[in-house]
Amino acid sequence: MQPKNIPMKILIIDNNHPLLQSGLEKLGCICEKDFTSTKLQIEEKISKYEGVVIRSRFNIDQQFLDKASNLKFIARVGAGLESIDEEYAKKKGVCLISAPEGNRNAVGEHALGMILSLFNNLKKADLEIRDGKWLREANRGIELEGKTVGIIGYGNMGKAFAKKLKGFDVEVICYDIKEDVGDENCKQVSLEELQEKANVLSLHTPFNKLSHNMINDTFINNFKHPFYLINTARGSAVVTDDLVEALINKKVLGACLDVLEYEKLSFENLFENDTLPEAFNYLIHAENVLLSPHIAGWTVESNIKLAQTIVNKVDAEFFSEKTSEIKPEIKRVTGIGGLFFKTENPVKLKEWYKNHLGFNTDDWGCTFWWKDKEGKSASTQWSPFKNDTTYFSPSTKEYMFNYRVDNLLELIVKLKEEGVTIIGEVEEYDYGKFGWILDPDGNKIELWEPIDASFL
Repeated sequence: MQPKNIPMKILIIDNNHPLLQSGLEKLGCICEKDFTSTKLQIEEKISKYEGVVIRSRFNIDQQFLDKASNLKFIARVGAGLESIDEEYAKKKGVCLISAPEGNRNAVGEHALGMILSLFNNLKKADLEIRDGKWLREANRGIELEGKTVGIIGYGNMGKAFAKKLKGFDVEVICYDIKEDVGDENCKQVSLEELQEKANVLSLHTPFNKLSHNMINDTFINNFKHPFYLINTARGSAVVTDDLVEALINKKVLGACLDVLEYEKLSFENLFENDTLPEAFNYLIHAENVLLSPHIAGWTVESNIKLAQTIVNKVDAEFFSEKTSEIKPEIKRVTGIGGLFFKTENPVKLKEWYKNHLGFNTDDWGCTFWWKDKEGKSASTQWSPFKNDTTYFSPSTKEYMFNYRVDNLLELIVKLKEEGVTIIGEVEEYDYGKFGWILDPDGNKIELWEPIDASFL
């Protein structure tokens, strides 16, 4: 924690919302701005500062970090840290701060806006009307409904895009190198399944070795169906020459590109030289390509939110009192997950409930959907079992309740400590974890830590 009587000196080297500087100064920091000095000139004085705030003006490399002998943190007002030598900075004990929470909503809206615009020929139709042409049939669009949208990279940005898609009656699937990132808005699948099913592919990957040139001819050819591409991540993820070839061959039906591999590091200018690449020349003349100048995430609101996110994180890291961690009371039952009961003929009974009460029955019974306190989709299962089932054992009762829980393994440990009878071991499936206990009346109770998204 920063000593209260010693102000932290911070150098801001990129232009940002005024809230950022005023917020840091309210924390007691001394802020100085330098938007014009070269990297070498800043290196000569960087040892005087404990914090640096940047966007993407230049790379912060080992040479810079060696000169920054008193540096405590680097804050990048953006989603990624690609302009910083992260490994070396961490070795030097420098805290790295980014702000993907600040512009994720803007990125999600931009990606959605681009694909809807492309599907409905809005750019083309607008230009034609301005040119005196009123062409309805030539601008007949297609709908997003019923399609499968694949997302690669399910972090802040991918999640924001999936959330925006909730009202469009689409299947949303994602691939990510991290496990268990799927949620109620998106089902995590293998890359092979994504390439088999996706009609639209949206990239939300960070800049790294894995994502560099990821979308190439081999990757594109592995898709079962022609697809539309959205890239609001980094231009380096797509080999533009291969994309153009796929557009010509109609393996890619259209592209929404907010980023291009030709961009400079600063994102302020497109090209390192004045020569237009042949592939880019194709893109700017293609009617099935929509381009924007790296502005996904670049809104009035995100400008404010990015700045505030940086201030909040600096505050949390260096200024807020860090109280000793008190473990919160464990969450127990969060809802009813299922009602199970015995019957002579489950098939006949399900048919009766379907015909007379409108139950949408399947092999297991009927699933009822509702929203939890956080607005997430949750389910409760109604299931009849045959009279001779052993699933309710050792209970002799004609029924069994399933209760939804937040953290099954933690709860089972707690229940053991409290002397509750535990039956068997925890079992794990694609749709969640299950455990069983007995209550004082001998009722068998099933505890379920659900993955509701697996049913969607």
